[in-house]
Amino acid sequence: MARLLTFLAAALAVAALAPLTARGDGDPASDVLLGENVFYPYTPPVSPSLQKTLDAETAAAGRVRFPIKVALIASPVDLGVIPDLFGKPQKYADFLDQEISFQGQQPLLVVMPAGYGVQGVGGPVELALTGLRKPAGDQSNALAQAAITAVAKLATAAGRPITGVSGVPGATGGSGSSSAPLLAALVAAAVATAAALVLLRRRQAAARGHATRRR
Repeated sequence: MARLLTFLAAALAVAALAPLTARGDGDPASDVLLGENVFYPYTPPVSPSLQKTLDAETAAAGRVRFPIKVALIASPVDLGVIPDLFGKPQKYADFLDQEISFQGQQPLLVVMPAGYGVQGVGGPVELALTGLRKPAGDQSNALAQAAITAVAKLATAAGRPITGVSGVPGATGGSGSSSAPLLAALVAAAVATAAALVLLRRRQAAARGHATRRR
């Protein structure tokens, strides 16, 4: 009985550790993107300000029904057991799409120093990246900055432009639109003031004329 209990305990321990081992040895981005919008490189880390912008941008994309996932791959280490796909962003996008799209395809962007890979978007939307330059460098921050620009272009091409997110090219419409009501209110106030002045002058003129007639 003691040996049986020991055997069962060992078997349970192996079973508990197996998923962790598989996860650690597999494709890291496919695990992260099941619950997050962005997979960031392990090292060097992306700056907090760029992370904040990209997180806000992808969240805004989801609100306009363009729920894009983004994978930033700075080195073969970020690919886990498939390092041979480093430098091949489109092939990796094809692979990653199969790993995370259980309920149908969704927009997916992969950014590597070599360029971009996309999945889950139509042909015309994909063409939006044709003229986009490769990341300015191979560091994590360069990949994040390139992703911010690429996500904005893809969303706009899909007819789901992102607005109101600071630091995103062409996405500051939220602040501009908020000034329109203020401008309209100022114009209305000016018109009302001018009308009041005209009415006051007419009344003053009428009062002077009435006083003259009484004399």
